[in-house]
Amino acid sequence: MITYSFIFLAVLAVASALAMVINKNTVNSALFLVLNMVSLAGMYLLLEAQFLAIIQILVYAGAIMVLFLFVIMLLNVDEEQSLFNKFRIKYFVAFLLGVGVFSQILYSIGSFSDALPVVSEKMAEMGTVEAVGDVLYTDYLLPFELTAILLTAAVVGALIVAQLKIKPATEE
Repeated sequence: MITYSFIFLAVLAVASALAMVINKNTVNSALFLVLNMVSLAGMYLLLEAQFLAIIQILVYAGAIMVLFLFVIMLLNVDEEQSLFNKFRIKYFVAFLLGVGVFSQILYSIGSFSDALPVVSEKMAEMGTVEAVGDVLYTDYLLPFELTAILLTAAVVGALIVAQLKIKPATEE
């Protein structure tokens, strides 16, 4: 069952990545990127890395993609109206219901045929928040702090660049 789930998620990840690159509409490309990130989170769940899967959904598919879509919508004001004219909520709801029913069918078949694996105690502890935090704050403390400093410098630099563009140029 894990093999079939992996194959499904891998095909979904590759197909959504190709659709993201090939699609000419930037909003649709960003939505395909969200689908790609969700499929990667599913792969993390198959690897018993629950913390990484939740962070993948919350940070990347959630927060960062909201920023991407905000910038895309801000830059392409004319395309915003055409997006909402084409988009129908019933298709989105139908897709979500189809994915839910399909996953329930797969889970039912897997539990009925005893194909679901038994997770060992040691394997269940590897992907938890405590295990990741312990390694992050002991073995990888210096790279973690350097990344925090780099991200803070990037935010300050972006604010400075944004303020320079807002201020009108004064003639001297």
